[in-house]
Amino acid sequence: MAKKTKLSKGQSRRISANHQKRLHKAKQQEANQQDSAWQSDNLGPIEPAVVISRFGQHADIETSQGEVLRCNIRRTINSLVCGDEVYFRRAKVSDGDLAGVIETTEERRSQLTRPDFYDGVKVVAANIDQILMVSAVLPEFTPHIIDRYLVACEDMGIEPILVLNKVDLLDDDSRQYIDEVLDIYRNLGYQVLLVSNKTGEGIEALKHTLAGKNNIFVGQSGVGKSTLVNTVLPNAEILTQEVSENSGLGQHTTTVSRLHHLPSGGNLIDSPGIREFGLWHLEVERVTWCFKEFREYIGGCRFRDCKHLNDPGCLLVEAVNEGNISELRFDSYHRILESMADGRAGARAPRV
Repeated sequence: MAKKTKLSKGQSRRISANHQKRLHKAKQQEANQQDSAWQSDNLGPIEPAVVISRFGQHADIETSQGEVLRCNIRRTINSLVCGDEVYFRRAKVSDGDLAGVIETTEERRSQLTRPDFYDGVKVVAANIDQILMVSAVLPEFTPHIIDRYLVACEDMGIEPILVLNKVDLLDDDSRQYIDEVLDIYRNLGYQVLLVSNKTGEGIEALKHTLAGKNNIFVGQSGVGKSTLVNTVLPNAEILTQEVSENSGLGQHTTTVSRLHHLPSGGNLIDSPGIREFGLWHLEVERVTWCFKEFREYIGGCRFRDCKHLNDPGCLLVEAVNEGNISELRFDSYHRILESMADGRAGARAPRV
């Protein structure tokens, strides 16, 4: 029997590389075959639509006539998310449950993004008018999380609405304290809503705020986002999850983003739970600018590389000492910068 020849490292690498090339070519051929099923002779004219949900290489779209169709996505479309305005063509002969193919997308007016260690900055939803940042008194009222969301909203240029849920759990003293904290945000020009699904407080104001806009709810798990969606959109039947008595945290209950129509005429995108936005992809100067009350002081410190902490001649520190900037927001600012440094370190670490 012939003796088995041992391959060198170089030979092994070349064999592996050739294998990967053949695999890539096979996948490319398979994709071309799939695309060939959507040739012009089997497709109707171009029509406008809106993406209401995305599933891998397919998406559910809604036409201007209110039809909901599942379509294939052309490989030339690099990014497609809930809320995108698109143009599609119907199939004259459908392929299974696929009714057509999405050919192209309109330029987005806005997009909700969050950083991802693997994919860089990831788009979550498109053409959003308002981001409703839901927090709650249970498991914990955390202004620091609100500030993180506000930085993200300011960076993306999307109007933020602060929604404090479960206010029925507050006693008079706690409500007075939280109202004083929320006055910080009201004085900065942010809209604040106090709501309770149990008592109905603030629900009508919430519905009025949503009217005629493309909206999305964000917030940590367990704050009651899905319950509020069910309240303003009872036919959506969004799953809800009780807050764990042990951890005080909720579980992710929504798995796929989906656009729903509101009775008011606006839209609401229900998206997977996001515990908090990572901000490590932003530059420090950008985060500073995203604290809107800091802007009039930016560039006026004694030192150009001022860290706005213990540096002499820092205008931000002086503004805090004079009561023109809240200590709570200033503390959030530095906590965000610390978390950004940790996030960047995590992004640079090798992924196992």
